[in-house]
Amino acid sequence: MPRTKPPAAALLASPDDVEAQFYEALQQADVDKLMAVWADDDEIACVHPGGPRVSGHAAIRDSFAAIFDNGAVPLQPQRVRRLHTLGCAVHHVVEQVQLGDAQGGRSAWVLATNVYVKTTLGWRMVAHHASPGSEPDEPAPEAPSTLH
Repeated sequence: MPRTKPPAAALLASPDDVEAQFYEALQQADVDKLMAVWADDDEIACVHPGGPRVSGHAAIRDSFAAIFDNGAVPLQPQRVRRLHTLGCAVHHVVEQVQLGDAQGGRSAWVLATNVYVKTTLGWRMVAHHASPGSEPDEPAPEAPSTLH
């Protein structure tokens, strides 16, 4: 089944440009703007907090469209850690999500990893993996003695 290409993204000259457009799109519930930052590759992947891995343009678009059915996502990226090479960048981000409830607003925290690659069209996202987190001021859990 042929895939329709997303609209052209703004000039994405750096991974930071891609990330800024990605988070703006989430804050605006703009699925077209959001999908424009993704690479044109069938192997792109996204994991929403507590959800399964979603692969490919159509499935990722559908997953964000379903999220946007509830409105914009009021979040702010914070504490970004960056690892950049010539053709790949990995950003570890603490996302602060504003939640409204009967007692007023409160924050939830999401830990995300965003992966970007340099393409002929500029930098593009190839993976977004988000997991529930805790407030960044809480002490970090003790590190395991064995890495896997």
